Amino acid sequence: MTRQELSRLIRQKQSYLCVGLDSDISRIPKHLLSQPDPVFSFNKAIIDATREFCVAYKINTAFYESRGIRGWESLERTLAYIPETHFRIADAKRGDIGNTAHHYAKTFFETFGFDAVTVAPYMGEDSVTPFLQYPGKWTILLGLTSNEGSRDFQLQKTGDGEYFYEKVIQQATQWGTADNLMFVVGATQDAQLSAIRSRIPEHFLLVPGVGAQGGSLEAISRHGLTPEGGLLVNASRAVIFAGNGPDFAEDAAAAARQYQQEMQACLEET
Repeated sequence: MTRQELSRLIRQKQSYLCVGLDSDISRIPKHLLSQPDPVFSFNKAIIDATREFCVAYKINTAFYESRGIRGWESLERTLAYIPETHFRIADAKRGDIGNTAHHYAKTFFETFGFDAVTVAPYMGEDSVTPFLQYPGKWTILLGLTSNEGSRDFQLQKTGDGEYFYEKVIQQATQWGTADNLMFVVGATQDAQLSAIRSRIPEHFLLVPGVGAQGGSLEAISRHGLTPEGGLLVNASRAVIFAGNGPDFAEDAAAAARQYQQEMQACLEET
């Protein structure tokens, strides 16, 4: 999916919601556990309930990899079920060099066919470049995250007074373009979001942390939206675990609808 197509989708649906399928088997409704593939049954119901209100789905691969071959099968079935009209992200946070990075890129872009994959930039350009070689695919680089450990490196000042994350983002813009490179910026880092947007006015940002982690959708939208959209705001637990009873899918739909309505209002102000 190109940047123009993604921007058009955001405008058509009046939404920049990404639903995170962090489908922890220990948290899905108990009545699904008797299904042949409980995680896929859960994901299928969530997708059916939310597809009208979102433009993207993000599969956090850890929740699938931890279950071995059965988890990978759930992931593959889920990916195949997501409509082709939606942007599909592998939240894999890979980061290695040379031939290893090449095979990680091949895994997610060729074998599975995701539109995008998250990548850790710590090992530098040669760990990211293999992901950028795929036309029509996106590399989503970790920029500034919301976790407590972000203070250990990302929020340390360098010799010239800039934050380390600012150096990473600035350097990475020389590796890719606004057509194939996005950045992850945590929703609870809205104080820095305006400065990040001024540095990279054309790049899309993937913003996790809305909902369960307490990020403000209004603040994110105010600082991050562009005329093209420019944002994918991810909500995982706040949507998929909005309810845990027989009506869990209806509860997820209600949560996703609420986000979409708030996003529509923000887009109208842009």
